[in-house]
Amino acid sequence: MKAIWNGKILAESNETKVIENNHYFPPSSIHTEYFKPSDTHTKCPWKGTASYYTLEVDGEKNLDAAWFYPDTSDLAKQIENYVAFWRGVEIVE
Repeated sequence: MKAIWNGKILAESNETKVIENNHYFPPSSIHTEYFKPSDTHTKCPWKGTASYYTLEVDGEKNLDAAWFYPDTSDLAKQIENYVAFWRGVEIVE
């Protein structure tokens, strides 16, 4: 699977985990040069508190378009630190 935005591959892995129709990419599969930490956090009742990244590609920003759970609940340990995407990021095989 590949995560693509603004013509660039942000992450690529054959080992994504699918939860609630979102592909979560292993942390080692992301191209970190496109990821900028965000101060945004949200709470999921069963996964825990999510942290976000703003994506930056060729000078364009996509605010809070990637998220991950740095410290998941026991139910979500399989996706701890894995990264998922939304806001126009295309997930393709």
